[in-house]
Amino acid sequence: MSPPHPAPPVSPIGRLVAAIGNGITRVTDRALGPYQSAIIRIGFSATWLLFLLREFPHRRELYGPEGPWSFELAQRLIADNDAFTVLMWSDSMVWFEIVYALAILSTFLLLLGWRTRAVSVLFMVGVLSLQNRSVFMGDGGDNVIHLMAIYLVFVRCAQVWSLDARRARRTRERQARDGRAQEDVVGPALWCALGFALLVSTFGGLIPGGLLGGWLTFFWGLWAVHGLWWAAGRIESDTKPRALLDIVGNLAHNAALVVIMAEACLIYAAAGWYKVQGSRWQDGTAVYYPFHLDYFSPWAALSDLMSSSGTMVMLVTYGTVIVQVAFPFTLFNRRVKNVLLAVMMTEHAVIAVVLGLPFFSLAMIAADAVFLPTPFLKRLGGLVTRARDRVLRRVPHGRGRTIPGPRDPGQPTLPHEKQEKQEKGATEQPHVGFTA
Repeated sequence: MSPPHPAPPVSPIGRLVAAIGNGITRVTDRALGPYQSAIIRIGFSATWLLFLLREFPHRRELYGPEGPWSFELAQRLIADNDAFTVLMWSDSMVWFEIVYALAILSTFLLLLGWRTRAVSVLFMVGVLSLQNRSVFMGDGGDNVIHLMAIYLVFVRCAQVWSLDARRARRTRERQARDGRAQEDVVGPALWCALGFALLVSTFGGLIPGGLLGGWLTFFWGLWAVHGLWWAAGRIESDTKPRALLDIVGNLAHNAALVVIMAEACLIYAAAGWYKVQGSRWQDGTAVYYPFHLDYFSPWAALSDLMSSSGTMVMLVTYGTVIVQVAFPFTLFNRRVKNVLLAVMMTEHAVIAVVLGLPFFSLAMIAADAVFLPTPFLKRLGGLVTRARDRVLRRVPHGRGRTIPGPRDPGQPTLPHEKQEKQEKGATEQPHVGFTA
């Protein structure tokens, strides 16, 4: 018996083609980073919700008709930059209160992950409407939220840790058990209501831009695409339309996730390189001055303690520049990236307390969270789930009710849970991406 012939060597062109094929399969097969996209959804919605609630007593002075930036000035500015805000539809105080309340509601629903595709659009509308009404009321954190609110529309950020994920899981379980699933009524009704509101806004001339460009095209495009998605899901005889839409959705999600990562890297790189050009950052004293500004000193004693050591001020100044400049380059080394990520999150936490900028720091921490490793996020989710279970077990519950989430290893498995484990194999989604 002759020995087997060795496999012919693969040429560089063949390796390149194989790598491109694997990349195409990877980005079309599934939405990458489900835990990272979920944590940025939770982070930014929680940050914006806390801000809206914190500024609720001052909402009319910040964004309402009683603010220093008058309705006429806002109209003149928006006429020049074509920004979008529904607060320009009327200068009525009642209309402002409705918009502010809807912004709070949509942010809370996005935090929970309820009907995320529709609510993410409402969240974006709320953020843009308030911030574009009074453009001089924000800071760097508001700019980050402004951009991320647009990106989240294209991200499938409810794959895990959301009410949508729980509803989808229960639908699959019911489908596997009974052979049919309960008809969804809330989703179509919600999109019909949004379509009616969009139709009224279009014929009323309230949304700038024509059908071939601008915000009007953007909103109608989103509404039509999601309507097509719903219609394709109801075609049981042919799965090709839904598979094609899944591929498009995965591509949009993965592209938006890359944009979010690039945005975070650009923020740090720009901040770091601009700091390098400053004389106070070059001599190591830049951090000293914010500690002695009344506006950035909510805890005067703590600020004095932080700036009392010249060596500490110098180390923090140079360390801040080094970390910000180096972070985009550390993405190629996972261990170094995780270390710098922890350092930057700690730095933002210190800024929130010492300089009194909690919402700016929360927004930057939420942006940094897109780089967190998946195993860490899974462990974090497990800790939150176990803490929730301990709380729920202390609350009396009725007969037949079970606590959602994973059970402790020593706790006996209930009969219906055994059946769910047996049916788990039938609930997995098929491959939908292009293969090479």
